[in-house]
Amino acid sequence: MSSPVTTLAQPSVPSARSAPHLRTPRRHSPGRPRRSVLLTVLTGLVLLYSLVPLAWLIISATKTQEGLAHSFGLWFNGDFALWDNIRETFTYSDGVFTRWLLNTVLYVVVGAGGATLLAVLGGYALAKFKFPGKRAVFAVVIGAVAVPGTALAVPTFLMFSKMGLTDTPWSVIIPSLISPFGLYLMWVFASEAVPDELLEAARIDGAGELRTFFQVVLPLLAPGIVTVSLFTMVATWNNYFLPLIMLKDPDWYPLTLGLNSWNAQAATAGGTPVFNLVITGSLITILPLIAAFLLLQKYWQSGLAAGSVKE
Repeated sequence: MSSPVTTLAQPSVPSARSAPHLRTPRRHSPGRPRRSVLLTVLTGLVLLYSLVPLAWLIISATKTQEGLAHSFGLWFNGDFALWDNIRETFTYSDGVFTRWLLNTVLYVVVGAGGATLLAVLGGYALAKFKFPGKRAVFAVVIGAVAVPGTALAVPTFLMFSKMGLTDTPWSVIIPSLISPFGLYLMWVFASEAVPDELLEAARIDGAGELRTFFQVVLPLLAPGIVTVSLFTMVATWNNYFLPLIMLKDPDWYPLTLGLNSWNAQAATAGGTPVFNLVITGSLITILPLIAAFLLLQKYWQSGLAAGSVKE
């Protein structure tokens, strides 16, 4: 009698044709940044919003006074008058534009430069030294950052008027020396960029505080110094409201106030419109700012990236 043989059913192995094809998820390469269509569109809109006024300014600076009124704003006119406009801008009204340009340079060098120096010294001291009332100073600095400059313009004018400093360059320079945001920025930057161990090593080696600051601390603070310098320089270069209430003598006008006086000539009785000179002067005014950003951007970018990588 033959014993029953139990047959085990073998599972059928699907063939290569019948096997389902599983798509492997696309892995993101760590070296490549992900592309975002929405972010690209938004960046393009911001770029367009920034470049269209600049393009209009450059194109309009090539037109005459008549060409501005009889041509499309974003396209050139038949006559190319850029060099004539530049020459006339510097020679109009006995060359007062050159005086305004020198005044602006004076306000920026003394005012913005002094504000940067005070912010560096104060920020380093607040970050690396302990003294009574440090928390109170921090609260005052934060409160000063929150107060807009226009809110202090009238009290500043009254104070300078009693001291007899109105209608002088000091009425613009002295308020420009105070930059609460620059002080706060240098405070935060110095606390992270300057190690305490490095200061202790310099003091153990016999270096005084001044030598430690200039030879050890200052090179480490270079990116923050450039950032604060750019902010204070742009704020002083574009300052309009403070000179407007402080100055009456056109010989001390900065570029912002001087170009506005040219622009207002069209609304005065018997005034001659010089919109082509206003536009050309505005183009000349922004060129130093563009040059400053292009020349200092590598220091600025290194400052923004400082501390982003943990070693």
